[in-house]
Amino acid sequence: MSGKIIKIGGAGGFLGDSSVAAPQLIASGGLDYLILDYLAEATMPMLAMGQKARANAGYARDFTEWVWKDNLSELKAQGIKVVTNAGGLNPKACRARMQALAAEAGLSFKIAIVEGDDLRGDLGRLDGAKEMTSGAGFPDPDSVVNANVYFGADPIVAALAAGADVVITGRVVDSALVLGPLIHEFGWQASDHDQLAAASLAGHVIECGAQATGGLFTDWESVPDWAHIGYPIIECAADGSFIVTKPENTGGLVTTATVGEQILYEVGDPQAYMLPDVVCDLSQVRLEQVGENRVLVTGTQGYAPSGSYKVSVTHADGWRCLAIMPVVGRDAARKAQRQAEAVIERVEEMLRARNLPPFRAKRIEALGAEATYGAQSRAKDVREVICKIGVEHDDPEAMSVFMREIDSPTTSMSPGSTGWFAGRPTISPVIRVYSCLIDQSLATPTVDFEGRSWPVAVTPTPKPFNHDQLVRPVVEDGSKTDEPMITVDLIDIAWGRSGDKGDSFNIGIIARKPDYMPYIRKALTPAAVQAFLAHEFEGAQRPGVSRFDLPGMNAINLLCMGSLGGGQLATLRLDALAKGKAQQLLEFPVEIPERLLPAG
Repeated sequence: MSGKIIKIGGAGGFLGDSSVAAPQLIASGGLDYLILDYLAEATMPMLAMGQKARANAGYARDFTEWVWKDNLSELKAQGIKVVTNAGGLNPKACRARMQALAAEAGLSFKIAIVEGDDLRGDLGRLDGAKEMTSGAGFPDPDSVVNANVYFGADPIVAALAAGADVVITGRVVDSALVLGPLIHEFGWQASDHDQLAAASLAGHVIECGAQATGGLFTDWESVPDWAHIGYPIIECAADGSFIVTKPENTGGLVTTATVGEQILYEVGDPQAYMLPDVVCDLSQVRLEQVGENRVLVTGTQGYAPSGSYKVSVTHADGWRCLAIMPVVGRDAARKAQRQAEAVIERVEEMLRARNLPPFRAKRIEALGAEATYGAQSRAKDVREVICKIGVEHDDPEAMSVFMREIDSPTTSMSPGSTGWFAGRPTISPVIRVYSCLIDQSLATPTVDFEGRSWPVAVTPTPKPFNHDQLVRPVVEDGSKTDEPMITVDLIDIAWGRSGDKGDSFNIGIIARKPDYMPYIRKALTPAAVQAFLAHEFEGAQRPGVSRFDLPGMNAINLLCMGSLGGGQLATLRLDALAKGKAQQLLEFPVEIPERLLPAG
């Protein structure tokens, strides 16, 4: 890397991330930008419900009351620019609070906001939309909680070009928080697809904070000092290459494996990672350790964007209740299961007497007996579990009946039932995510800055992306079986990271050594993975596993479709975010030549 280098720190990966990240990164010195990502699919309806209760709410107060309030003097002194989607559903209110806090400190900042993504007042623009995966029609408009377009980097670039010190957006794609500043700094054009793709990958790497610096790493015991884990810094060059690092004298770890795991996090088809500004092809990405806690990332390829925006809609769809009760003693898991089944049977009889249908969904999990492992569980005989019961119904009256009966097992069913230790369960709405695509001409971002507001026109794509452009890598089967073989767990020869993708999840697998990859591929066929994780596809209408190769990283990505029971906001399952799916698969048995493994 040579020439101009732009340093960007990733100080927040979600609403609730640590407040130590921003001051740590600022204190490291030399940052050009600080970015913070607060908005997940689950965050938007939460902000919408908060705004419904208070008109001046709807933004990330974690940002204004902690990050901004505590660090604005140092941000001003160092001239660090801030780009964040903390505006949520109310960027104007977010800016007003920021300005008030700055004034109290005797400071002023030039703060721009990006709006136009919120479609709650104009759902007609989604007429005729179809859900991206299922093809379902649009939900009842009266049930919609939020509806937001995922804008790209263009409005951020416009705000920075106008002279903003801080850019507060609503919903943009997470990676745009990094891509926008880099387009502004390097002057890339819409046709510079490889650079745009590389910068978008840089944004993807740091958008989740310390997940790139040792957080959630497979080899967790090798990661030092979690209490003081370092948050990521990227050093970006004009050709799109970048180095991932972290502040000196912090905990955590930056290696090709920690960065590689994050690259594969929440990715579907790695050759068609689709964003408003570019389509990224990650199949030939290369990672090189160029120093202690320094990893160089190169090889990202890009294609023209599709010309569409993704729109994420959440809507209310019935009611749910989750209850938990500890059960202790011999055969705890079997006692918990029988007890929960008895409660549901009793309640459904009571519903029938009230002319109400049975629960439309129900799930029993004995937490502590490896309920998430299905047939792979090794803990059936534990003597202590937490019995979790989840139920759904269209009528809130059914939830009230369930609530009244849920305490009864304490004195009438399983010995060792200790009572609902977390207090009585609550009734809450079921929130479902509906994702669709619209033409970019149907939604225009606007920038509001220094008393002026203007639309930001997106350059039309002359030749939109088509999947036919993709050339899938040809991976030779280099496995051999005519020599002594040994069966090992996948974790012995690979790293893994998983994450949710709507009602699906992905598991990225990276070989610890290139020689291991042929044997990993031979073992992890789509059919074998689906069979091993069969319990995850319970109730799926179109279950399946797709496998994608990333030879540049000696990796594969497995996309498990219809595997989350309705997705993060709707599922009754324990692991709604699919954080533990890779942990399950890493116990998959793999045959490998004995000569490839270290002695012993």
